[in-house]
Amino acid sequence: MHATRPRTGVTTIAAVSDAALPPSPVTTAVEAALPGARADLERLVRIPSIWADPAHADDTRRSADAVAELARAAGAADVSLIEAEGGAPAVLAHWPAPAGAPTVLLYAHHDVQPTGGDEHWTSPPFEPTERAGRLYGRGAADDKAGVMTHLAVLRAYDGRPPVGVTLFVEGEEESGSPTLPALLRAHHDALACDVIVIADAANPAVDVPALTTSLRGLVDVVIEVSMLERPVHSGVYGGPVGDALTALCRTLASLHDEHGEVAVPGLVHGTSQAPEFDEATFRSDVGLLDGVELIGCGTIPERAWNKPAAAVLGIDAPRVDESSNVLLPRARAAVSLRLAPGDDAAKARDALTEHLRAHVPWGAHVDVRPHHGTAEPFSIDATGAAYDAARRSFAHAFGTDAVETGIGGSIPFIAEFARTFPGAAVLVTGVGDPASRWHGIDESLDLGMFGRGVLAEALLLADLGGIAVDG
Repeated sequence: MHATRPRTGVTTIAAVSDAALPPSPVTTAVEAALPGARADLERLVRIPSIWADPAHADDTRRSADAVAELARAAGAADVSLIEAEGGAPAVLAHWPAPAGAPTVLLYAHHDVQPTGGDEHWTSPPFEPTERAGRLYGRGAADDKAGVMTHLAVLRAYDGRPPVGVTLFVEGEEESGSPTLPALLRAHHDALACDVIVIADAANPAVDVPALTTSLRGLVDVVIEVSMLERPVHSGVYGGPVGDALTALCRTLASLHDEHGEVAVPGLVHGTSQAPEFDEATFRSDVGLLDGVELIGCGTIPERAWNKPAAAVLGIDAPRVDESSNVLLPRARAAVSLRLAPGDDAAKARDALTEHLRAHVPWGAHVDVRPHHGTAEPFSIDATGAAYDAARRSFAHAFGTDAVETGIGGSIPFIAEFARTFPGAAVLVTGVGDPASRWHGIDESLDLGMFGRGVLAEALLLADLGGIAVDG
């Protein structure tokens, strides 16, 4: 049973643990760092750093400036803002390694998703609000909580961590990290490391830690269907003449078979040994309406982690209230395809493009173009000293063993860094949970889990640095 939260609203280790942790210098230091971390998380959430929206470019730069300021205050030896041509600002900071200690790269991102309509939120998306032990706001979980997890750990060590630390906080992850390869080339030596900790994933429950070992890839395209030179009267010409929006809809419907399985040939479809999810809990977490069926075949983990998923993300067409009785000459849509581990992003995009072109009806003209960047799927062999240290640290902080899990989402950064630094162990962690609603309305962070996540990462650095921890 969770203890009552302090009246101040500040999360403490004792208040968030299922069982009282034995006192240790690391635990005490983390507990002391949490109030300030909570306050600075709220400060970051108030900055609408939506890099994907050009109207918020200056906000994204303000966000990077704020993170850089926090890194300096946490004792970084050097802090710089870096960016590639046309890209968002990222923060790069260093804490030198003690003699003989490894260097750990701590990754997070400070850009956020659009709100999806401020009017749909229970409280304003950029005004952090606590309700029932959760902090609500865009970026509260994804991924400004990751940023503050790292900074809270560095504060707990008073700017002198037991390992070398490189903090890399990206500014365009929610846009697919298009300039990340250029940043890696330009700052290769400054980013070199032995272990990479990516705080941009989630746990299956607020009291169950996870190491994410597989992620799906991503390709996006825009398809435009054209049938007429100009709009024409739907009564005079409808019948022998079709309209582009209907042709587009028929094309998009070909993406799935009658069971909801992705019908694009040539894609990888994997399996999973993970235990089946409880369907009622899964439906509740997602917010499925009564009577709405799950689509696809296989277990829920297989469908969510190890199989492709296709979705139509947007359509350019007249609004219903603004429509008129004409046949539309052209229509277009954005199509997203998630890729199973083991697939290849370039080949998958070619397969999707070929499939869409082949299924446009009535001789309509079609143009399919790449949209945004691509992300390769990724899987991790979670064996070795760094992973053993992570399991010990998470078990200590959460009071339960870490589980290995997959994520249906994509983090382009992981595959890019794994290719650039093949000798580094990659640990994918995070402080989200199924109720966090990443990318959705009323995104939130469980504050108890945040405290446990900070403690786990602090213990991990101590373990990697060879420091014995009480308990």
